[in-house]
Amino acid sequence: MILVVQNGVLMNRQCLEPCVAAYLNKFYCIFDDMMRGMTGAGLNCSISHNFIVQMIPHHRAAIEMSQNILRYTSNQSLQEIAAGIVTEQTKGIAEMENILDFCYGYENSQDELCIYLSKVNAVMNRMFHKMSHACATNQINCNFMREMIPHHEGAVEMSKTTLQFAICPQLVSILNTIISSQERGIIQMQNLMKCLGCDV
Repeated sequence: MILVVQNGVLMNRQCLEPCVAAYLNKFYCIFDDMMRGMTGAGLNCSISHNFIVQMIPHHRAAIEMSQNILRYTSNQSLQEIAAGIVTEQTKGIAEMENILDFCYGYENSQDELCIYLSKVNAVMNRMFHKMSHACATNQINCNFMREMIPHHEGAVEMSKTTLQFAICPQLVSILNTIISSQERGIIQMQNLMKCLGCDV
């Protein structure tokens, strides 16, 4: 019997190969940590600060999820995509940590904060739902991309939303980098899914 823990629930997945079940168990652990980190982040009156403290656990999850697939995949294209995610998002975390103290004091009005939080919470909830309900099959490479595409989409949407508000100048280039790199990554994964015959 193959058991997979999904959203804290023990699932009986008899049709899954053991390596796929191991991959998925690790994915769901990382996902749960990411969700707790993003929803439990200490927010204040600065949209810039709030974006950073929620995006850092998001980036960390992408790194860990990519390291997870690298243990199992032999597909060179996916190895390159996953390794690129690790490199780019490790750099992104360092850049955000470097400006966090400065952005902490860049405050916004209560009206701005309410609008921002409403929009970002909606983005996060869509992302959490899509990732947690991604189709799981014995095509382990496809599983990763079904999970990572909505993860990237969430980062892009959060970044574009944040750019609509008054934010600390140092954050702008980081947001633009997230948007461009993760939109590019989405296209790469979508194309690879077609090549591999992945069901959406």
